[in-house]
Amino acid sequence: MQPYASFAEFYPFYLSQHRHPVCRSLHLAGTLLSLALALFALWQGAWWLIAAALAQGYAFAWVGHFVFEHNRPATFRYPLYSFMGDWVMAWQIVTGSLPAAQE
Repeated sequence: MQPYASFAEFYPFYLSQHRHPVCRSLHLAGTLLSLALALFALWQGAWWLIAAALAQGYAFAWVGHFVFEHNRPATFRYPLYSFMGDWVMAWQIVTGSLPAAQE
């Protein structure tokens, strides 16, 4: 993998690692569940649930990569950009603006 100077440079690579529709769906589910759990944690003051929110979000994503994409999650090399990519991709899925997967 090459280094990326910006998120805009990184995002096309990120999408290339998420071609399988089940992987994309698992990412969306994990991201939305993480958001719900994090909001619940803030509401309840249960700070340990923030860690649980992150763990379960990554668990969904990693199943998508290891079982469906058969690739190594980009988060291992680009944790911040990958985290940002999860949220951008989730937003694009929800709004119907996600580019079609390129083969």
